[in-house]
Amino acid sequence: MSAWRVSDVCTYIRDRMTMLGRVAALLVLAGALAGCQADELGYGPKHKRPVDSTIKRKMTELGMRSTSPIMIRIFKQESELEVWKQARGGRYKLLETFEICKWSGELGPKFKEGDRQAPEGFYEIMPSLMNPKSSYHLAFNLGYPNRFDRAHGRTGSHLMVHGACSSRGCYAMTDKQVQDIYALARDSFKGGQRSFQVQAFPFRMTPENMAKNRESEHMDFWRMLKVGYDHFELTKVPPKISVCEKKYVFDATPLVDGVPFRATAKCPDYKVPDRTAMLVAQKQSTDEEKFQTIVARIEAREERKERWEERQKAIAGLLGSDAPAAAEATVEAGSAAADGAATAVAVAPKQRPEGDVATAYAPAQKSDSGTPGGFMKRWLPFGSKTTEETATVGSIEGAAAPAPKP
Repeated sequence: MSAWRVSDVCTYIRDRMTMLGRVAALLVLAGALAGCQADELGYGPKHKRPVDSTIKRKMTELGMRSTSPIMIRIFKQESELEVWKQARGGRYKLLETFEICKWSGELGPKFKEGDRQAPEGFYEIMPSLMNPKSSYHLAFNLGYPNRFDRAHGRTGSHLMVHGACSSRGCYAMTDKQVQDIYALARDSFKGGQRSFQVQAFPFRMTPENMAKNRESEHMDFWRMLKVGYDHFELTKVPPKISVCEKKYVFDATPLVDGVPFRATAKCPDYKVPDRTAMLVAQKQSTDEEKFQTIVARIEAREERKERWEERQKAIAGLLGSDAPAAAEATVEAGSAAADGAATAVAVAPKQRPEGDVATAYAPAQKSDSGTPGGFMKRWLPFGSKTTEETATVGSIEGAAAPAPKP
């Protein structure tokens, strides 16, 4: 019996060693497979990689949990994608701004399949729209067309935020950027967020940008988007999005329980929180005043420029083909001055251009010479200080040049 027991023990040990060897081999194989998935952006499956350590530090500094909810804003004109994240207290703070690598189309919404236009509007991204197996590194679908888009008969599919820096109607990021954006979204879902909001705008909805693009056919649509933009700017909480009468409404609650918002039906009676409604109304009013002031300045500048150009044509006709090269150089300098003044108005609309401003109402200057140069100094709209009083000077008639002084 004792011999049999020793034999049984030996057999048991041998079997255990064989099993441990197999486990060790499996562990080595798993490590090898993980190594095969490593690249310059990290190791392991790309959709499971952690967010960059720099962003982690920012979350700590801003008082954010790694799994707290997120929201994304996109600005076409500025080519920027912002990730906002909920901090302590419930309000959202800007966590990171990514430069969009490429987006296709022009400023304005997407209308139909194949127009290669990146969408604008408000979209909700659920876990089912995340694509860990994207051919463009990683991606998530914007969910276009949403209820608003469908109400207007707009078509399209597979509109994404993805990597690979290549766009055909999408918002394309670099692989490194989309990996961090994907990780932030993934972690927010782990924390219980059911969907995160993407707000896609043509530009930052400021009075200056609205005035600059005032002649666009999309202005009514953009004014509607601006209301949602203002809701978030003031509350720092993603607004609740509803659609009725083919338009967006924000933070609205029906007065009658159970009455839904239907995209193409009449809006039910609804209420927006009093404080939010008051703040938004105040901001809209203030921004509209700024908008009108900026538009008036831009139109005045354009009118002055038009008169200035007409004056140059008249002067060119008087000087004829034998005018010296100095005249052409002076005209070019005046044009550059006008363009500089235009830029100053667009960038800083609250300030009038300083210094000498090219204008068609420059005062006539005395000349001690009868040369063409002296003639130009008298009639060309440049030179010494130009004041508002010069606006009373009449237009130049197409008469012959005055005789030179003795």
